[in-house]
Amino acid sequence: MTPTIDLHTFLRTRRSIRRFKADRIPESVLENILTTATFAPSAHNRQPWRFCVVTDLSVKINLAEAMAIGFERDLTRDGVPPEKIQAQIKRSKERLTSAPAAILLCLDMSEMDVYPDEKRQYAERMMAVQSVAAAGLQLLLAAHAEGLGGVWVCSPLFAQATIQRTLGLSESWEPQAMFFVGYPDAMPKIKEMKDLKSLVKSI
Repeated sequence: MTPTIDLHTFLRTRRSIRRFKADRIPESVLENILTTATFAPSAHNRQPWRFCVVTDLSVKINLAEAMAIGFERDLTRDGVPPEKIQAQIKRSKERLTSAPAAILLCLDMSEMDVYPDEKRQYAERMMAVQSVAAAGLQLLLAAHAEGLGGVWVCSPLFAQATIQRTLGLSESWEPQAMFFVGYPDAMPKIKEMKDLKSLVKSI
């Protein structure tokens, strides 16, 4: 077993990495990361997470271009100046295409319980979403254990149909998040954390 102090240090040193080396990630490493992610806890043990791993550059480019259409439309509606829109789109495309691997995290409700009333059905969906999020965190920690860096982006929530269509996914695979993963090109500064006393209430 890993000494407790070493495990806490490991968990606290994970950082969001946005710049990667061009080095390819071995398939065995990706498989190891995904396997560990599937050991996350889930409601009813239904394991409602699904993963789509994209490493082919042409697919990443197609996905970036497809997602950019809706992104530009939304920013235009928000009244963002055209030059800022193009800058944000350019940065978004570069992040996706420059990462050695883009791992799409999806929610599949097909094996979750179904209730006749809205309140319980909402709770069931929330449990599934929380389960998928737990798998996402586990994925990032598994990548960290392999010496890889990663960053969690939520843009798939705003382009679910586009992503499903572009990647040929089943309608039951609802995109929730995407992780850009690779060997870090630079390590970010230690982030400032909120004071624990402001976050905890002991009774």
